[in-house]
Amino acid sequence: MNLIDLLRMSSANLKRRKLRTFLTVLGVIIGTASIVVMISLGLGMQEAMYAQVEEYGGLTSIDVTGMNSYGGGYYFEDSEQSDPAKYLTDDTLEELKGISHIEAAVPRLTAEALLLKGKYQGWVTLIGLTPEGFAREKIELAEGSSLPDPKAGELQMVFGNGIITNMYDKNGGGGYWETGEYPDIDFMNDTVFYILDTDAYYQTQGNSGMMGENGEQVKPPKKHIVSASGMVDGTPDDYNMHYYDVYCDLETLKTMLKKEFRGKVIPGQPSTSSGKPYNYLVYSSVKVYVDELDNVDGVQEAIRALGYNTSSNIEYMESMKSQFAIIQAVLGGIGAVSLFVAAIGIANTMMMSIYERTKEIGVIKVLGCDLKNIKQMFLMEAAFIGLLGGVIGNVLSYLISFVINRIVSAEAILGVDGSISYIPPWLALASMGFAVLVGMAAGYFPALRAMRLSPLAAIRNE
Repeated sequence: MNLIDLLRMSSANLKRRKLRTFLTVLGVIIGTASIVVMISLGLGMQEAMYAQVEEYGGLTSIDVTGMNSYGGGYYFEDSEQSDPAKYLTDDTLEELKGISHIEAAVPRLTAEALLLKGKYQGWVTLIGLTPEGFAREKIELAEGSSLPDPKAGELQMVFGNGIITNMYDKNGGGGYWETGEYPDIDFMNDTVFYILDTDAYYQTQGNSGMMGENGEQVKPPKKHIVSASGMVDGTPDDYNMHYYDVYCDLETLKTMLKKEFRGKVIPGQPSTSSGKPYNYLVYSSVKVYVDELDNVDGVQEAIRALGYNTSSNIEYMESMKSQFAIIQAVLGGIGAVSLFVAAIGIANTMMMSIYERTKEIGVIKVLGCDLKNIKQMFLMEAAFIGLLGGVIGNVLSYLISFVINRIVSAEAILGVDGSISYIPPWLALASMGFAVLVGMAAGYFPALRAMRLSPLAAIRNE
């Protein structure tokens, strides 16, 4: 028999017992859909995490901090014991740029500030970036917004879309997290003040003046009017990496801090052993951008050799990969159980088919049909069941995945944007191939039994 004859006989045999074939195929459909959907959940979480990593600078960026820095670059009272040579300064930038494979070294300076608007106040973190830093940060701005102008002569700010949740009623009325209502503040149009010397602000609240550590009278700090250049795109319900931050031009921030704390140690900055400020500002961190992924590890080692701390997303991803591999293995194993049950159903269908067609098999053998053709015919029937179940199972998988993504989001579970279920093309193709393979494996031993039947005994069988 040629291939066409085998295909015709196999399909005809499956059509004889439509209900049994349908039930067997249904088992494969459920098994295929189960394993695809289960694996898609693991892949969806993985893709969501990859997207978050890209949002936080990708896999080719490295965060550099000073050897004695804490909490993103803040220094505490033991700073006089630290090595000034390992502070992140302009000299550090030049040193880092001299390392091979580094495309850019972008400094970042952070400072705490207090926002005031009527009865509301709230703490924010000011993040000073260079124009290059803003370009690489890829901040998505709301309509009508712009990045801070380095030549503006004032501290222009870009507010995170979640800053409103930091504002609370200083008279005890609470804020969003207590009341569930957003304060009535428009950062772009309202007159909002900010204070850099927050210690002086709290020391002078309710008093005409208080005495400092050295006996001098503490004066109320200067209130600056906020100049808002833009808002991060999104509502307060849309969380992103810029949600709680306020961005400004780095050089303008440095100028403001030096002017505000003239002769005093700027909060978050190191001091000499005698408690005096240095004549330069120390950056909170530096983000280094590497030209290629393969060079990230080498660049990290080179930076650490200089005495600085480093961290990168690639280290985070390496640890996550092993966790995702375990998750996918567990989820895939759960789905594979259903496909294993379907394989038993295919084997049962093939065995029943052999018992029902014993005489037919005997006649075929007597007529001189090659034994391999008989084996191929039954294997082809099992493969048909696997293929049909695999195709329909994949269609069902995409439908289930669509429903899951509509009902549950990755943000609700993982806190990141994206789909919780993701089915790549390779998974659909692999699952169909696996379903066919399982079908043929389940039909192999029944096919062997059919091939080994005695022709005379088969013909006499009733």
